[in-house]
Amino acid sequence: MAAVLGAIAFTGNAQVRVFVRTRPVEPVVVRPAPPDRESVWVSGEWAWRHGRYEYVRPHYERMRPGRHEWIPGHWRRVRGGEAWVPGHWR
Repeated sequence: MAAVLGAIAFTGNAQVRVFVRTRPVEPVVVRPAPPDRESVWVSGEWAWRHGRYEYVRPHYERMRPGRHEWIPGHWRRVRGGEAWVPGHWR
């Protein structure tokens, strides 16, 4: 399990970004065929819950009006460890 080091930033909606010394291990997921042509694969995410990062499984979502591209989340190196940057629609 990853050791939590602290909070590094407050965002506009009062979320705290927590960083860890070691990234959690992402499970292997086999991507199924899309349910239809309007669906986009949303890659797995990490969410801070109950004092640790929990994996949110990848899935398909229907494209949103005016937003057709999913930008995957990623780990960003910060002083003392790494912090998860959530994915978003563009």
